[in-house]
Amino acid sequence: MTDLEAIGKACFALHARMTARLLSRVYDAAMRPAELRLAQFGLLGAIAHGSSTSETALAERLGLERTTLVRNLKLLEERGWIEPVAGDGRGVRHRLTEAGREKLESAVPLWEAAQRRIEEKLGEVEPEAARLALRALRKASR
Repeated sequence: MTDLEAIGKACFALHARMTARLLSRVYDAAMRPAELRLAQFGLLGAIAHGSSTSETALAERLGLERTTLVRNLKLLEERGWIEPVAGDGRGVRHRLTEAGREKLESAVPLWEAAQRRIEEKLGEVEPEAARLALRALRKASR
């Protein structure tokens, strides 16, 4: 019989999913005063960082399915935080509105507090070492 306990202890995917869910809860709770979820905060940040990025490139950069990205973009647009902009070719691009920029700026201190909380709880694990391990897992998954 297969040793399912050993698989559960060793499986990178299971550990990554559990970790992602728990981390998302921490950051989502921190973002609540800004009426944002972590995914929305990340998307606003990505758009602010590269506002001329096409939806396809943005989905690839964030590791999202294009349909998930489009659904989230629609929500941000409905809230008045982003707007589509004309670009080269057929790809749809977005940029932050003034309201979106204000929303993002108001959420940064909330994110910083959540980040500090997690880093403090890492104990003997250096935050940069944890990030490097996560980057290595993403790279190995491509």
